[in-house]
Amino acid sequence: MDRMEVEGKTTPSRFKRICVFCGSSSGKKPTYQEAAVQLGQELKVERRIDLVYGGGSVGLMGLVSQAVHDGGRHVLGVIPRTLMPVEITGGSVGEVRAVSDMHQRKAEMARQADAFIALPGGYGTLEELLEVITWAQLGIHRKPVGLLNVDGYYNSLLSFIDKAVDEGFVSPMARRIIVSAPTAKDLVRQLEEYEPEYDEVTAKLVWEEVDRRNYVAEPGVAT
Repeated sequence: MDRMEVEGKTTPSRFKRICVFCGSSSGKKPTYQEAAVQLGQELKVERRIDLVYGGGSVGLMGLVSQAVHDGGRHVLGVIPRTLMPVEITGGSVGEVRAVSDMHQRKAEMARQADAFIALPGGYGTLEELLEVITWAQLGIHRKPVGLLNVDGYYNSLLSFIDKAVDEGFVSPMARRIIVSAPTAKDLVRQLEEYEPEYDEVTAKLVWEEVDRRNYVAEPGVAT
């Protein structure tokens, strides 16, 4: 069993694999790149957690995947066949799983992961992040979702969501789906401690088994 060190004691880690959403660009600030490497270090050294990500070796995706891979942890990159040319996403890191399209990519990443973390990124990162938040809101999965809010990158997004709560479009309970922290160490610690809340309405929803297999963790894995 994978282990992690907590206050000098060896304790079982809650997660086997974490899915990381992040940019295929490195961003303008060195702190974004440093955060990607630090997250990789946190996963591979402190927590001994494997990585699931969008594949490729460019931008922040490349930094976090290479850090985890170099540390001896398993890296699974899920990528649509159309995006596989080296000119688009760079060379492969770890295991590569080719899928037919973007929808299948997100479903497979979600199925493989026990939790989700978003580093800074653009449209694709936001789309992936908001979809897994929506799935959590609907009760499709109960896996933690975290924002690595490097240098306040996600402050505006969090302010928008708080505004949506104030205006009655997002419930306070749904707002608490999102876990946010400025450092990888703090964020992963909070994800380890996260306990999902159950909405009375969504808790009664019954999703088709064929769909649930895409999103729900395997037996014995955190959900």
